[in-house]
Amino acid sequence: MKLFEPVNIGSLCLKNRVVRSAAFEGMADPGGVPGAKYEAHYAGLAEKGMGLIITGFAYVGLDGKAMQPGQAGIDNDRSIPLFSRVTGSVHKNDCAIFLQIAHAGRQTVRAACGGRPVAPSGKRSWYFRCRPSPLTSREIERIISGFAGAARRARDAGFDGVQLHCAHGYLVHQFISPSINNRKDAYGIDRELGIGGYFLECVINKIRDACGNAFPLAVKISGDSDWRPGLTKTQFVNLIKLLDIAGVDAIEVSCGTMEQALNIFRVPAIPWDTILAYNPRYRVNNKALRGFSKLLAGAVHVPSLKKFSPAYNLHLARVAKEHTTVPVISVGGFRTGTQLHDTVESGSADLTGLCRPFICEPDFLLKVKEDPSYKSRCVNCSRCAIMCDSGNATRCYRIRSSYGA
Repeated sequence: MKLFEPVNIGSLCLKNRVVRSAAFEGMADPGGVPGAKYEAHYAGLAEKGMGLIITGFAYVGLDGKAMQPGQAGIDNDRSIPLFSRVTGSVHKNDCAIFLQIAHAGRQTVRAACGGRPVAPSGKRSWYFRCRPSPLTSREIERIISGFAGAARRARDAGFDGVQLHCAHGYLVHQFISPSINNRKDAYGIDRELGIGGYFLECVINKIRDACGNAFPLAVKISGDSDWRPGLTKTQFVNLIKLLDIAGVDAIEVSCGTMEQALNIFRVPAIPWDTILAYNPRYRVNNKALRGFSKLLAGAVHVPSLKKFSPAYNLHLARVAKEHTTVPVISVGGFRTGTQLHDTVESGSADLTGLCRPFICEPDFLLKVKEDPSYKSRCVNCSRCAIMCDSGNATRCYRIRSSYGA
């Protein structure tokens, strides 16, 4: 079965085509340092048969730290020995691991990043409500160097590669997006491409300079956006072509931004009680007001939310495959072994990425190997994702995960 055949990402050979796509852990200390729980989390996942694990996003600088408590950071050399323990534990189980590196840009809060958030422009994020400070050219150069330094530390800590987070409305995505980036300098929107690609190219080139071409570099992009105007098909294709020319080693195709956060992972029903209790942007401490808030939120937000459907980003992966020879990872909505097998057998994507099924059942892939049509017990309630804001480590709130996250 092709799903369990080896595949290359750059110089790295993976034992199969299943990726544990990035999922926030909430298992680092306030300084971003990963501890024993973080290590045990990934060691436990590595035992479950997948070819590649991509960690949750690690910030490359304190000004790019996200608002979620417990986010890991890779912004200084002191973290290298601690991340080395993680990679060592994962490698004992013949599993590869990439560190996802990111800068939140305007998608954070002052309390987390230590000051006014920064972004390509001063355009306010509706979700985060704070008007960011537009980055100067010198500040941009510093952040580009921060990405390269983070990648170098990841390599030195034994990670098999890095994934550059260019999706979900974080800083690199903000530079790409015509709806956010209104700069008039070289970091602005390229008229021919219709997107802002220069910042992304600079980050890729700086990482290559720091780590060499043999160190695998993957990217995660949003092929579609819920916040209009989003990327057109032409702009999306131009982004794929840019990445192809830049010579990245894998492209993971996701969707959405934090402006409509639920659209990133889709839900069949909105868990408003959990949102209103734990989300910092919507929290209502007075229980009496929560009923009114649910009605108001439902009226304002529900019309723009997308419903869950199987493999909901696969159409974007197919478009990407038409315009690159770089391996494409499709993530989003895989819940059965049949869907995983069909995706790679049909050539719609080279690899499949999953998050929530592995939070619910870390041994999901082992079950698929025994029963190719096995269906995940995950019901897409997304409380695991919403509870990232709670300060608790990520886990399934219906089923106790076997690695004890």
